[in-house]
Amino acid sequence: MRTATSLLPGVVPAVAALLLLTACGAERAGVSGTGGSGSTAESGAGSAVPVDEPAVDGVRITSVTIPTATPSPTPSDHVVHADPLPAAGSGISATYEVTNSGGRALTYTVLFDFTTDSGAVMGDHSETVRSVAPGATKRGTVRLGAPAPGSSRVSRIKVAQVTRVPAAEAPPAPGVCPPSGIRLTNDDGDAAMGLRVVGLRLENCGKRDYALDGYPRLELLDDDLAPVHGVQVFHGSGGISTGSGFDDPARPLVLKPGQSAVSGLMWRNLTEFGTAVNVPYVRVRAKEGAAPVTVTPHLDLGTTGKLAVRAWTREAS
Repeated sequence: MRTATSLLPGVVPAVAALLLLTACGAERAGVSGTGGSGSTAESGAGSAVPVDEPAVDGVRITSVTIPTATPSPTPSDHVVHADPLPAAGSGISATYEVTNSGGRALTYTVLFDFTTDSGAVMGDHSETVRSVAPGATKRGTVRLGAPAPGSSRVSRIKVAQVTRVPAAEAPPAPGVCPPSGIRLTNDDGDAAMGLRVVGLRLENCGKRDYALDGYPRLELLDDDLAPVHGVQVFHGSGGISTGSGFDDPARPLVLKPGQSAVSGLMWRNLTEFGTAVNVPYVRVRAKEGAAPVTVTPHLDLGTTGKLAVRAWTREAS
C-alpha cells in the first residue's frame, strides 16, 4: 500500500502538478503540466529511442524521448535511464504499451515513477487503461513537463506498480454512472502506527432510490484474482481498534438519487509467527445480489488474519 492520504476519494498527490499524461487508448489522468498541452515536451529536437525493457505485469516502456539530452537506456530492474536534464530542460517522455495475455477483458491501473538517477521519486502518477481485450495491446505516452523550482533532475521513468481487474468489475471512471446507477469507489487509505483504514464510498448516481441493509459483502482475492482463505472478516471492529466508528450499529438506509453512503475496511499489519498475508484485491458488493466492483486496497494483513468492516452510514452532506 503506497503512502496513505485522505480517507475519502479524490486525493491528488502534491507531486501530480509536475506531470502531463496523454494516453492513446488509455484514460487521461486530467493533470496538466507546467508548460501546457505538450509545449514543454515537444519543443526540443530529440527523437524517440527504442527501449528493450521486460514487461511488468503486461506493461512495458517501449521508447524514451529526451529533447535536450541524449538518452542512454540501460535495462536495470524495469527502469529506463536517461541522462539528467538541465535545470531549464523541456521535459522527458516515454511511450508504453499494455498487453492483456489473459482470457478475459481487464482494466489496468499503472503507476509510473519519475525519479532521479539515485532513485528518488520526483513525481508519480496512476494511469487507468480500460477494457483491454484478451490478446489486445493498448498504447500511451507519458510526459514530464518542466521541473518545479528547486526539484532534483529527473533521469528515469519506471513502471512502479500494475494492478488489473476484470473490466466489468472495475470502478467507474470519474463522473461516469454505471448501468446499475450505483457508483462504488475506494480511497487511498490512512495508516498510523500499524493501523490501516481504507474508505469505501457508494453514490446513488441513478434515478431510483437505493436501499442498503447493513454491511458491504466482501471477497478477498490474490494476485491471480483467486479467493484468499483463512482471513476472519468481522462486522464491526473485531477488537482491532476502538473508538473508530466501526462498532456503530448497522441501520437500514435508503439513498435517494444524489445521496451517498460510506463504509470502510480496517486492519493491522503486525507480523509475528506464521506467514504474512497480503490481499491486493477485494471484490465488493454493496449488498447481497448487487453487481460486484473489484477495488485494489492492497491489504497487508501481516499475520493477524483479521479484517474489520464498517456498516454503511449515510454520508454527511
